[in-house]
Amino acid sequence: MNPTDLFLKYVTFDTQSDESSSAMPSTEGQLIFAKELVKQLQEIGMQEISLDENGYIMATLPANTEAADIPVIGFIAHLDTSPDMSGCNVKPRVVNYQGGDIMLNEEQQIVLSPDVFPEMKDYIDQNLIVTDGTTLLGADNKAGIAAIISAMKHLIEQDEIKHGKIRIAFTPDEEIGRGADKFDVEKFGCKWAYTIDGGAIGELEYENFNAASAKITIKGRNIHPGYAKNKMQNAIQLAVYFHSQLPENECPEKTEKYEGFYHPISFGGTVEEATIFYIIRDHDRQLFEDKKKRMVDIAQKMKENMHADITVEIKDQYYNMREKVEPHREIIDIAFEAMVNCGVRPIVKPIRGGTDGARLSFMGLPCPNIFAGGINFHGRYEYLPVKSLEKSKETILNIIGLTYSNYSNG
Repeated sequence: MNPTDLFLKYVTFDTQSDESSSAMPSTEGQLIFAKELVKQLQEIGMQEISLDENGYIMATLPANTEAADIPVIGFIAHLDTSPDMSGCNVKPRVVNYQGGDIMLNEEQQIVLSPDVFPEMKDYIDQNLIVTDGTTLLGADNKAGIAAIISAMKHLIEQDEIKHGKIRIAFTPDEEIGRGADKFDVEKFGCKWAYTIDGGAIGELEYENFNAASAKITIKGRNIHPGYAKNKMQNAIQLAVYFHSQLPENECPEKTEKYEGFYHPISFGGTVEEATIFYIIRDHDRQLFEDKKKRMVDIAQKMKENMHADITVEIKDQYYNMREKVEPHREIIDIAFEAMVNCGVRPIVKPIRGGTDGARLSFMGLPCPNIFAGGINFHGRYEYLPVKSLEKSKETILNIIGLTYSNYSNG
């Protein structure tokens, strides 16, 4: 049961989440996929398998040793794919990449090109799983699920790696920020865990953005434009002005690494009322708080100087898990050594996003993030190098073996 075969099967399930739904999981497709995974876990011999009404799967691989004091550790991935692009009728194919462009869809002239995505050159002479250009692929996070289940199957069949009790979990609705909403940390019962939800091979992440959403609502006053002087308040114009007061270089397309941003994700309105939705991100907690305050201050000045009827609603979403993970440095060191052991160069970097692990870390489950191998998540140009997926599985196995050896020896 290699992870590639599993992955190619998993992407046939449409599990796109829906942020407009109040249900959990937010889409029926996630539950259909979850039920299929439960059957598979039963077939390979996992134990204590559960699927609750909210779409959370948990399962156990019992210890194969009587050694005491081996911590229970876990591995987590998510069921859903991004709402940013359709995950229905995904048509993956495996390409032996020899450089240059890959024609994803000749009819629509959709091309995956190293001119746009130069990291493709790192995967010459490798097999890449690509889309047909009309959907995303789903490596985020079905690659993680495939790596975890393939690793569990290996441990059950081979039994050469000594290990303590292992727990796995698959969560719904991570892509819309709800993956940890109803995660039962106590039931999961782990000392620590790893999300297998990172990108390129070697990624090891224990820092992420502090994150908030912001809704800016502006009420205008509509007057016939021929008689509007000194009377009209155009909500659209006021919304444009509000946005213009934010730092122009603090946006996703102009930032990288530890740099934070304001990102308007939707805008709509009329003269009478306009609304802008933002996401706010920063790794540094104080800079994060400053960004939120800047929005409030801009609105306050508009009220005072322009008599604008404006409201700002800010909601924190998650925080940087570094403060919860770093005190447990040994779990990062184990992951680092595990990658080295299987010939992978660890790339320790901050996540320019979030994972279930961020919130879980604040819920008492330290949870760094490890690569699953996919590139260009959330869009038609997503691809998955087969070797990277295989190395993700190997890393999981090495983490399990190192945990045993580190703790069985005191």
